[in-house]
Amino acid sequence: MAEKITAGKPTVSLSSNARLVLEKRYLKKDISGRTVESPEEMFRRIAKNIASVDLLYDKGADIVSREEQFYTLLASLRFLPNSPTLMNAGRDLQQLFGCFVLPIEDSVESIFEAVKQAALIHKSGGGTGFSFSRIRPKNDTVSTSGGRASGPISFMKVFNEATEAINQGGFRRGANMAVLRIDHPDIRDFITAKRVEGVLTNFNISVGITDVFMQAVEKNEAFPLINPRTKAVATTVNARNLFEQIVHSAWENGEPGILFLDTINAANPTPALGEIEGTNPCGEQPLLPFEACVLGSVNLSRMTKRKGKTYEIDWDRLANTTRLAVHFLDNIIDINKYPLPQIEHLTKGNRKIGLGIMGLADLFIKLGISYNSEKAIQCTDEVMRFFSQNANDASVKLAEERGTFPNYQKSIYAARHAPHFRNATRTTIAPTGTISIIAHCSSGIEPVFAVAYTRHVLVEGGLPEIHPIFKHLAKTRGFYSERLMEEVSREGSLTNIHEIPEDVKKIFITAREVSPEHQVKIQATCQKYIDSGVSKTINFSKESTEDDVRNVFLLAYKNGCKGITVYRNKSRVSQVLSVECTCTKELIK
Repeated sequence: MAEKITAGKPTVSLSSNARLVLEKRYLKKDISGRTVESPEEMFRRIAKNIASVDLLYDKGADIVSREEQFYTLLASLRFLPNSPTLMNAGRDLQQLFGCFVLPIEDSVESIFEAVKQAALIHKSGGGTGFSFSRIRPKNDTVSTSGGRASGPISFMKVFNEATEAINQGGFRRGANMAVLRIDHPDIRDFITAKRVEGVLTNFNISVGITDVFMQAVEKNEAFPLINPRTKAVATTVNARNLFEQIVHSAWENGEPGILFLDTINAANPTPALGEIEGTNPCGEQPLLPFEACVLGSVNLSRMTKRKGKTYEIDWDRLANTTRLAVHFLDNIIDINKYPLPQIEHLTKGNRKIGLGIMGLADLFIKLGISYNSEKAIQCTDEVMRFFSQNANDASVKLAEERGTFPNYQKSIYAARHAPHFRNATRTTIAPTGTISIIAHCSSGIEPVFAVAYTRHVLVEGGLPEIHPIFKHLAKTRGFYSERLMEEVSREGSLTNIHEIPEDVKKIFITAREVSPEHQVKIQATCQKYIDSGVSKTINFSKESTEDDVRNVFLLAYKNGCKGITVYRNKSRVSQVLSVECTCTKELIK
């Protein structure tokens, strides 16, 4: 089932799942909860709101034409911004950012101020990241009372409960990222903090790993854990044993992820303004304390054109889409209603945006490339270089028209006589979980999870998906049948289905059939051209070993990735994606 959007210039088919997601989360509702906005009206609302910003910089700006450009950009599904923009643009709330990082100092006052600030952000649809590394360890001295400190993990539970309370009345679940440095005395408790399912459900957790630690792991040396209050060594542990604890926990249930703090800070565009200690909830957007970033993604599956019976990349469309998307995101910084004045000040000072991509796996499929091939790495390199260059060029052009970001003279660009950018960062690759459903494409840079699968979100029983390009190809190549589609729905993979031609099996390779090492190489290739981070989860089979996890972590570090997450199938009772597809007759047809 598809819905046609016909008002305005583009005519776009929305999948039944996209329509359901929009109705559940994004479209306007009246006080009785009835939907009072169509998808096309949502796109028009957003385009009109964001285009109006042009008048701030040019009183004679043709905002009617700009609105049409933005409307076409969105309604064609070539680009979508992060969820808060889709939900809130042109409405009373007008909080359009998805990513925030808040500071936490070692005092009760600072901790509970951050709880309040996070609640305000979650209420507006944003997600928050925190470093708990400054909080003194459990059982440390509390001089004012003579008692003993409860440690960072106890306070994480306070944040978790506050988020849960806000979620009761919100239209989007609040999410948090907790980071703890590898040299914190409570790091072992942090590593296992989510071992029991149902604990800290509103948090992702990541260990902040340093170069010094990785060198100690390699040399199998002792590693000091430092009390952040006194700066004294609290105890010494074997680095390799500590690393193995991270590996085991990640293998066991997918947490913690890891962030490479020194790699992140080596790319910090404004080190004079502070060190980066935390990221947004999915880990791809490192930010300074009190900084926010707006994200959006170009849909690569729509960046192609026909060449006879095959496809090729439409470089002109990719360039035009990327440049217009940078303008769109930069406008959001000016029209956004910020939840805190400190956030507004720093965010407008650096004007970070995070333009990324989604649909990479679908692009490979259209081009006839196997994700698990050297050709895929070459294609990724070519696409990401071109994408990044156009994003940078668009930011330079905006700087010529509107000025550089205010903190430019305090940035690495001024010192290096680099280009005069409008935005301190331009590019990020997010997981694009929900917006990729709306765009009906593969998420982020991930391989196709399965040719048929179920997303356990939004509705009881989940959202069944069958890859649309596979259905189309099966029909055009003449091997389609409802019985075959039912078999694909049961299997998820094409590997063991004999009726399917080998060349089709090759390009519809699924996440668990792509080697973890190859997935890291794709991530590292993207990271070469991305200012901020790259969201990546390695989906392992249930049979994968701790050796597999360890190898991925080490490879990610050696290849310059800023962080990585793993997930072994069935290692939690509840998981968002599962191969068991409850596909309906309508989807199969």
